[in-house]
Amino acid sequence: MPPSRVAVVTGANKGIGLAIGTQTPSTPSNPIHPTTPKLTSSPLFPVRQLALQYPQSSFNTGPLLIYLTARNPERGASALAALQQDVQLQSAHALAQDGGLASIAYHALDIAQPASIRAFAAFLHAHHPDGIDVVVNNAGIAMTGFDTTVVHETLRCNYYGTLAATQTLLPLLRPSGRLVNVSSMAGHLDKYSPALRARFRAAATVADVTALMEDFEAAVAAGDEAAQGWPSAAYAVSKAGVTAVTGVLAREERERGRGVLVNSCCPGYVRTDMTRGGGSKSVDEGARTPVLLAVGEVGGRSGEFWQGERVIEW
Repeated sequence: MPPSRVAVVTGANKGIGLAIGTQTPSTPSNPIHPTTPKLTSSPLFPVRQLALQYPQSSFNTGPLLIYLTARNPERGASALAALQQDVQLQSAHALAQDGGLASIAYHALDIAQPASIRAFAAFLHAHHPDGIDVVVNNAGIAMTGFDTTVVHETLRCNYYGTLAATQTLLPLLRPSGRLVNVSSMAGHLDKYSPALRARFRAAATVADVTALMEDFEAAVAAGDEAAQGWPSAAYAVSKAGVTAVTGVLAREERERGRGVLVNSCCPGYVRTDMTRGGGSKSVDEGARTPVLLAVGEVGGRSGEFWQGERVIEW
């Protein structure tokens, strides 16, 4: 039976913040210059929770197909196998193999590579010409150290990659679809000068937000980002960019009148490799807000930043 609903979750790993790849420990005299970005993605928890919560959601109109994406086919296959053997999913009879509504498929996607995004979008359009229903942009990178290379690579993936994936996949969403960009409280604006906070909040176009990212990168290259009011933290600034540009894209989508909801969220401080097990939430607890925004009742809210299943001030 063909799926009634189609969802996409970017990234493929076992938990939020799990790093792909290895890096040399960073020291002041030995800044990290990785040849391969260290990806931190977390589809297992949203994919599992999408499969579990979809049957009770108002989105349920029949079978659900979830695309779990990863840039590495081996890791993607491993993630898919883990979900197919997941005890929680089996006991809930959530997957089609156990009599449930959800099916999960792997597809290659590297959000840091525009050609990969275009190829995935072409695949979706060819196989689902009527459109898709949900996108959770969840892939990203977190790199140790702080220098121009770290800043460039972090922005390239977290900001520019997420932006490209959003702009490419958003037109594929059917009316009343949902797009969720997983951001972070690390990008909260209390870390910025009043002038920069005002610029973030006044951003009305994608170009406005991109100009902020360009200014940050230039300030780091000049060695005076702190004097200009920026935090010396590539990940934090990249996530501020994600939150800001999500708001812009939500306003643009609202003007199209299709009823598509576009939001960003922070999953919270989750116990994963990225937090060295120091988080206060399990990965499934961290999935609650992204999955709420994907298939839950949110009162038609769009362009907001969410944490703990509620809108918060950014």
